[in-house]
Amino acid sequence: MKRSLLTSAAAAVILMAAGHAHADMDAAKKWIDSEFQPSTLSKEDQMKEMDWFIKAAQPYKGMEIKVVSETITTHEYESKTLAKAFEEITGIKVVHDIIGEGDVVEKLQTQMQTGNNLYDAYINDSDLIGTHFRYKQVRNLTDWMAGEGKDVTDPMLDVDDFIGKSFTTAPDGKLYQLPDQQFANLYWFRYDWFTNPDIKAKFKAKYGYDLGVPVNWSAYEDIADFFTNDIKEINGVKVYGHMDYGKKDPSLGWRFTDAWLSMAGAGDKGIPNGLPVDEWGIRVDGCRPVGSSVERGGATDGPAAVYSIEKYLDWLKKYAPPEAQGMTFSESGPVPAQGNVAQQIFWYTAFTADMVKPGLPVMNGDGTPKWRMAPSPHGAYWEEGQKLGYQDAGSWTLMKSTPVDRAKAAWLYAQFTVSKTVSLKKSHVGLTIIRDSDIHDKSFTERAPQLGGLVEFYRSPARVQWTPTGTNVPDYPKLAQLWWQNIGDASSGAKSAQEAMTALAQAQDQVMSRIERSGVQGECGPKLNPVKDRQYWLDQPGSPKPKLANEKPTPITVDYDELVKSWETAEKK
Repeated sequence: MKRSLLTSAAAAVILMAAGHAHADMDAAKKWIDSEFQPSTLSKEDQMKEMDWFIKAAQPYKGMEIKVVSETITTHEYESKTLAKAFEEITGIKVVHDIIGEGDVVEKLQTQMQTGNNLYDAYINDSDLIGTHFRYKQVRNLTDWMAGEGKDVTDPMLDVDDFIGKSFTTAPDGKLYQLPDQQFANLYWFRYDWFTNPDIKAKFKAKYGYDLGVPVNWSAYEDIADFFTNDIKEINGVKVYGHMDYGKKDPSLGWRFTDAWLSMAGAGDKGIPNGLPVDEWGIRVDGCRPVGSSVERGGATDGPAAVYSIEKYLDWLKKYAPPEAQGMTFSESGPVPAQGNVAQQIFWYTAFTADMVKPGLPVMNGDGTPKWRMAPSPHGAYWEEGQKLGYQDAGSWTLMKSTPVDRAKAAWLYAQFTVSKTVSLKKSHVGLTIIRDSDIHDKSFTERAPQLGGLVEFYRSPARVQWTPTGTNVPDYPKLAQLWWQNIGDASSGAKSAQEAMTALAQAQDQVMSRIERSGVQGECGPKLNPVKDRQYWLDQPGSPKPKLANEKPTPITVDYDELVKSWETAEKK
């Protein structure tokens, strides 16, 4: 009797377990049918991937985990929609906090310094790759996926499909972060104005070359001057040839750390980042940072860097709306959509979703934009083979201080948010594309005319020249805050561009010197070069580069439609 009771109880447990599994697959089917379309996977393969998640999540069913990311549309979708779907499908509850980008870095720093597990996973910028690689406080994902985390690593993840994989790979060849979203900093312009026959004729008559997408800063400057001082008004509205922001505020730092110096040409050749000198002007010897001031072989205060700041200040004062000088990043962002700006040299594609809303002055009645995005123009010091601009890659990061079971549950959620089952739909929501298979999907081919060049850019070979901050930067949080404080002095007029950049270079060297003395970063930590006369380094090949006799070379433009055709040809090859 006892045995038959046990058998009956066991049978009941088996039936209950089977019922749970069935309910989970029902939830997966519901989400696949109602939300996770389009997808690059067939519904059958989506169900196959979700079946793996259900089984892998069994040991963590009922657990509640906490993750955090910055406030952008993509992460809001994850927090409100994907976290709910993940819980219904796997039984793991996710609290996905959305906070400011600076707050994310602060929480991350606190966890690094205290060892207290504030969050089970972070989506933080791949700009911290050099920090994570050197401090060794995050799980390197290459070893994690092959070892401790193997049982919770999606066999359909397909790491090679991530277009930002190189951004999150350290000098040791290991993957330290997994891209969750990414967006580039490109050139934005009013296509309708640039193709207007009367405007084109006036420009050609004045400058002797065609109005088009500027290839270099010389052409950008001419176009900025032309719209501000020659065109002046369109349909009774005052127009400007440039837009930017200048308030001394933490967001001013991004304006320059996000590859402005490399766009000017301050660093060395190399993709994804210049070697031995990167876009922050930091020189490395092997994996060791050895200085950022010219006296130590860096380029943060070299002629190209100073030129980049002088151009920024000059254009802001002469060609942007007067109020731009007192604006922060977030205040300036919506201005081009108001319809009175001709072009913007420093424009994030993360704004795309907000720029294509019906009814905006920059939208046509048929749902197509009056504007386009194109590759950023480069400065006078730029050479072929250098990176051309910045790309933000918010990436999943697992701290070593997170207990293994919580890290495993969080890793499941992280993979879920970037899985092929959901990534294409997420890409359409936030327009922050991470997978090569997604950008080449027919759904983006169909949507391309409404997105102003986003699809064409991400399908083009040009995309590899836009990269995040690289591995030369040994401590992103400590060094990044120095930029807005010092360049803000130039923006406010308190210092010249040279004085501000010299102060910045010296401050960076001081921070790196402290890290060197601590020894905490080991064999890849800073080891500063001895100070030498500036001319010694300016006479060496590469960066830092000596001052050019002519910092305004011949202006070059290209027809946007011809540019897109050349991309399409290259893609077919």
